[in-house]
This record gives sequence, C-alpha cells and structure tokens, in this order.
Amino acid sequence: MKTVRDILEAKGRTVWSVDPGSSVFDALSLMAEKEIGALVVLDGGRVAGIISERDYARKVILHGRASPTTRVEEIMTSHVAYTHLDQSIEECMAIVTDKRIRHLPVLQDGKLIGIISIGDLVKAIIADQKFMIEQLERYITT
Repeated sequence: MKTVRDILEAKGRTVWSVDPGSSVFDALSLMAEKEIGALVVLDGGRVAGIISERDYARKVILHGRASPTTRVEEIMTSHVAYTHLDQSIEECMAIVTDKRIRHLPVLQDGKLIGIISIGDLVKAIIADQKFMIEQLERYITT
C-alpha cells in the first residue's frame, strides 16, 4: 500500500508558501510563476492556512475586491486539513473527497515537510492499478 512518503519521494518536498500579510496579488503571481494552484500560508514557520485559486475566485473577484489591496489572511482557508508521511493514499483521497479540497500539507512533528495534491493522489492510484493489471496479465499468460 502506497503512502504519502512514497509520493513525496517521487515528487520532492518543495513547498511554496506566502506570509499572511502578503497581498493576494503577490500570492497569485507566485502561483502563476510556479504553475501551482495553491500556497501554504506560513506565520513564523507555523501553518496558518492555505490560499488557492478557488479562494481568489470566490472571495476576491466575486466580492469586487482588488487583489493588490487584499491581504492573504483575509481570504485564506484557515482550517487546514493535513496529512502525515505514513498515511495511505486511499485515506488521503477520502479526506480530499470528503472535505472537497485539492491540497494536503504534510506535517511531521508539527512542521511542514511537503504538500500533496489530488493530482498526486490520482497519479499514484493509477500507477498502482497499472502495476496490478500488468501483474495479473503476466500471471494469466504464464
């Protein structure tokens, strides 16, 4: 059974983050530059929230706010679901499905060590299924 550790070993542990007092415009610029859909919001090394493109669309654009004058802390999601290295991919998929979220920060001993997305989870599940199919085909043909 694959775990979060397996995903991070494959994709790396780089996490892009932003301060709560940063402008939403700066956060969006970083997301565009790194081609990612969310940033972890860190306040002194502590996970304070997460800001996503969805937060921007729903809490800035639809309310007529301006991204250069709106601070990240005003629109971020502050109740963040997270995972740990030994959690299974299936458990993580259940979390993102149940909470209708797309990103899970990975914590170890209370410290941020990575982030996984629903795309990472789907990719891992498909790889597992492909491996299983190959093994079954090999078994059938021998």
